[in-house]
Amino acid sequence: MTIAMLIPAAGVGSRMQADRPKQYLTLANQTVLEHTAGKLLALPQTSRLFLALSPHDPYFDALPLAADARVCRVNGGAERADSVLAGLDAIDAALFPWTLVHDAARPLVQLSDIQQLIEICLSSGLGGILASPVRDTMKRGHVPGHGPSLVEHTVERRQLWHALTPQLFPTILLRDALRRALAAGVAITDEASAMEWAGHPVQLIAGRADNLKITQPEDLALARFYLEQA
Repeated sequence: MTIAMLIPAAGVGSRMQADRPKQYLTLANQTVLEHTAGKLLALPQTSRLFLALSPHDPYFDALPLAADARVCRVNGGAERADSVLAGLDAIDAALFPWTLVHDAARPLVQLSDIQQLIEICLSSGLGGILASPVRDTMKRGHVPGHGPSLVEHTVERRQLWHALTPQLFPTILLRDALRRALAAGVAITDEASAMEWAGHPVQLIAGRADNLKITQPEDLALARFYLEQA
């Protein structure tokens, strides 16, 4: 079964404090986006990769990726969820009954993890996400009138997971859930949160914890280290 691959990459990544969006920062002689897209394009299920980019993106056209016939550029939105919905609107669900969504800033994802996600979801008929069990002690805090946050209590971690990407869902169900959730003003932080809100089950598929998301400047250095070890 052919799966549509979708990368929302319209954000500016302001927390990186860089001169360009984080997806265009360089790692091992390629941009973060090229590393990430390269992983999805290496999957045997990939015939089309949809990239939701800013309409005013000045960087993408200079990349070799822009000339790949499998890549389809669509205009993203102000928020990640808007970009994902724009991508889903461009996908023909008859040709691509499932859509796999992956963060542009997760270039270290392992192909074996993605394949496991695909196999479990397609065999069960249920959508799912890559996730890793929480290992640290978790604290719930509150902010007083001034000063640092204070611990309110310790959170039981045995059933807590870090949500990762890719996330894989039936195209029509995800598009409908995301559209309705956004219309209702629901805060959507990932595709799974829209599916949860709509009442659809979401499977947790254990993935590698080094599938980190580049968000802060120190994440770029860590990603560079992991790539050098590969």
